Amino acid sequence: MIKRRLVQREKEEIITTWIIINNSSLSGHIKKHFFASLSLLGLLIFSSVVIVNLLGSSSFEPLFRFGLLPPSSRNINKDCDYSNGRWVRRTSPSLGLLYGEECRFLDSGFRCRKNGRNDSGYLHWRWQPHGCDLPRFNASDFLERSRNGRIVFVGDSIGRNQWESLMCMLSQAIPNKSEIYEVNGNPITKHKGFLSVRFPQQNLTVEYHRTPFLVVIGRPPENSTEEIKTTVRVDEFNWQSKRWVGSDVLVFNTGHWWNEDKTVLTGCYFEEGRKVNKTMGVMEAFGKSLKTWKSWVLKRLDPDKSHVFFRSYSPVHYRNGTWNLGGLCDAEMEPETDKRKMEPDATHNRYIYDVIEDMRYQHSKVKFLNITYLTEFRKDGHPSRYREQGTPVDAPQDCSHWCLPGVPDTWNAILYAQLLSMNYRTK
Repeated sequence: MIKRRLVQREKEEIITTWIIINNSSLSGHIKKHFFASLSLLGLLIFSSVVIVNLLGSSSFEPLFRFGLLPPSSRNINKDCDYSNGRWVRRTSPSLGLLYGEECRFLDSGFRCRKNGRNDSGYLHWRWQPHGCDLPRFNASDFLERSRNGRIVFVGDSIGRNQWESLMCMLSQAIPNKSEIYEVNGNPITKHKGFLSVRFPQQNLTVEYHRTPFLVVIGRPPENSTEEIKTTVRVDEFNWQSKRWVGSDVLVFNTGHWWNEDKTVLTGCYFEEGRKVNKTMGVMEAFGKSLKTWKSWVLKRLDPDKSHVFFRSYSPVHYRNGTWNLGGLCDAEMEPETDKRKMEPDATHNRYIYDVIEDMRYQHSKVKFLNITYLTEFRKDGHPSRYREQGTPVDAPQDCSHWCLPGVPDTWNAILYAQLLSMNYRTK
């Protein structure tokens, strides 16, 4: 808008000067030089208009994507609600993909096309927030802002989905991808513990810590009844957490294990104050565990250094049954268009949001990464029956995790946008 005003002002000055000269008694020689200058100035104005228009068009997308134009040249809307919008089909699908299934950091279970999925439509959608734009992901800029830093993902296997997505997105800015390595030499696929991938040029590590409950899960107290196989200690934060202190970006998630199927129905009860409470419900226990997380964040993380995100619940899309009772999602080829068929917001999100709101004035860099609504549309983005080689034929479909490339790429684009709005840069 400012550039357009300057161009308009120059136009008005030219017209004014033209009127003055036409009404004066200047010689033909002066007028000749004036018209030459006028033509040159007009050319400059035309160039300015073209540049302004180009900067506002999609033709510059490859330049943004490969880091030739820094994000500082774009306006980052700090008040933008990236969680509310719609999915739009890309006019040029090839411009939307930042990486392919050949990325060596992908778990084999997330490579849907390699595992037999023939349709590629799920790859050709972009998220368009209402009233603003989602900044294009710039891997080079993200890496530079994170130099000498640590980015840590903590949570369940859906968090692993997002972690692998980010590594593939960032690696596209590295010409020699073979120089990126896992610090302990561990394989990516099917590894269940701690993984740390290093980007040597930037002295950056991007880590994943598998902790489905965030709090401690272990043996029950002595003299517990036989039905109590394990307990979730809602008032004791995970023992791995000492590794997360000092991180520059932390992305937490939990929720998919917080249900009766994976707790009380398997003999896993909730423990508080070293006492098992068999009457404690799942969501009550979830709320208590979040308060334990909050206490840890406020005590152990530096509010001037650590940018902390808690990602909202990632929806599942089993149809005609639950995951263990024949639920399916392999017939879905496009995002949902009928909002009446969408599930209501997960209860978990209210608990997460409330805890983060309580922390606002104690740790200003704690944010709620809200991806639930945009993800609820994407019933088409799951591996479904396209499981990795060796999966039993009668195994349940996977309507929880996500194909990669896919939906988690948008989560990371929003993560990047929120970091830009916070002027994120490692010190």
